[in-house]
Amino acid sequence: MNRRTLFGASAAAAAAGVLLPRPAAAFVPSGRPVLTHGVQSGEANGGSAYVWTRADRAGRMYVDVSDRPDFKHARRLRGPVVTAEGDFTGKLRLTGLRPGERTYYRVQVDGDHLSAPLTGSFGFPDRHKPIRFVWTGDINGQGWGINPDLGGMRIFEAMRRLRPDFYLCSGDTVYSDGVITESVTLPDGRVWRNVVTPAKSKVAETLDEYRGQFAYNLLDANMRRFLAEVPQLNQWDDHEVTNNWYPGEILDDARYTEKRVDVLAARARQAFFEWQPLEPGKVYRKYSYGPLLDVFKLDMRTYKDANDANTYADPRRGLLGPDQRAWLIRSLLESRATWKVIAIDLPLGLVVPDGPTAQEGVAQGDPGAPLGRELEFAAVLRAAHRAGVTGIVFLTADVHYTAAHHYDPARAAVQDFTPFWEFVSGPANAGAFGPNALDGTFGPRAAFVHAPPAANTSPLDGFQHFGEVEINPWSRDFTVRLRDLTGAVLWSTTLEAPRR
Repeated sequence: MNRRTLFGASAAAAAAGVLLPRPAAAFVPSGRPVLTHGVQSGEANGGSAYVWTRADRAGRMYVDVSDRPDFKHARRLRGPVVTAEGDFTGKLRLTGLRPGERTYYRVQVDGDHLSAPLTGSFGFPDRHKPIRFVWTGDINGQGWGINPDLGGMRIFEAMRRLRPDFYLCSGDTVYSDGVITESVTLPDGRVWRNVVTPAKSKVAETLDEYRGQFAYNLLDANMRRFLAEVPQLNQWDDHEVTNNWYPGEILDDARYTEKRVDVLAARARQAFFEWQPLEPGKVYRKYSYGPLLDVFKLDMRTYKDANDANTYADPRRGLLGPDQRAWLIRSLLESRATWKVIAIDLPLGLVVPDGPTAQEGVAQGDPGAPLGRELEFAAVLRAAHRAGVTGIVFLTADVHYTAAHHYDPARAAVQDFTPFWEFVSGPANAGAFGPNALDGTFGPRAAFVHAPPAANTSPLDGFQHFGEVEINPWSRDFTVRLRDLTGAVLWSTTLEAPRR
């Protein structure tokens, strides 16, 4: 990073009201510790939640918890020691929280002195009020980063204003393979300006470079404010590591000195769990929100098979792996919730190519009987159908536009499943693409599509999206609203609750 770029980044960051990460220093900072990237909460479910922060040095994390915003009668919890080994990030699981009430938290780190506090809050869905949550994905991709001229990533402020119970990030939480430059000149002469950092000046390969991808996102004041008020559920997709990756892959990309994807993925995974308020371990999990909603968050990367033509007949292959596939089927059959949201980081019925001959996603464009990765989803849908499971809805992002797809066996090459919907939304702050072709195997029909006129359309032209779900506690109906970056509703539908 040259002198002019560094000073330009500092000026842009100041205009956006954010702080750039400090360069590595050869001395121990003096004075009070500083919490560098805000506070976040996540996995607020079942009376517990994780709270996260990052300091500029080693110290003990403390969290004050209260049901009052003035923190009167707060209880102080002793958290972990944040150290250089974890990039000075820390998280603490709060337990014994009361569903239906808002929890306020205040975080400090004690080194030689106590840091200034940062505060946040989160709530749990109240069974006497609608459940409301938002989802999107694809953040800071294709070279479109935090633009101070626009006030940063305004889509997160639009989501915050809806006061959702939680936020589902459907993958591509960062673009580790995407370089952010000072400016991008559009074909019509307009200039997009970016906040820039050293970690975003090249593709990520080292652990510190992967950490820098998450640090970059949190330079945005809108995102920090949103995450301090809304607990999150996070998936990962490909760009957390590199484009269209799968285990065992060896890269043919001159930008990388480390070609082994397994090495890169291990570093990215560590950064993913360090920098987000998530329970360490598996990415895939189930979250229960009372009798109305269960969310099944899938991991379609860790166990993925190689990208090929995706026309094989081997039922042991796929995106989920045998353990996750069996867990999903078992969990769906055990669920008693009215609605079962399956959060997938790759769409079910859209063809997502990886070059001219290989396929990245589930579908491959053959409208006939299930082939390749379609086999394992056919097995999941068949098991749910035969067990009488209803209320399945798929939510996803990945393809950088928003759409609503209805799947019906009456239109499909396979009939052994119950009709369902898939809703797509994104990107949050990235190039806009699409629409992709639909594969006819499961009988999808596009009820709505909002896609740009050209590939990699700049966020200056809109086509940035998020989705909102609202579940009525009395009728149990499931309403979906597909919104643009301002929060305006582009399309909506209400799904009637399945009969008991």
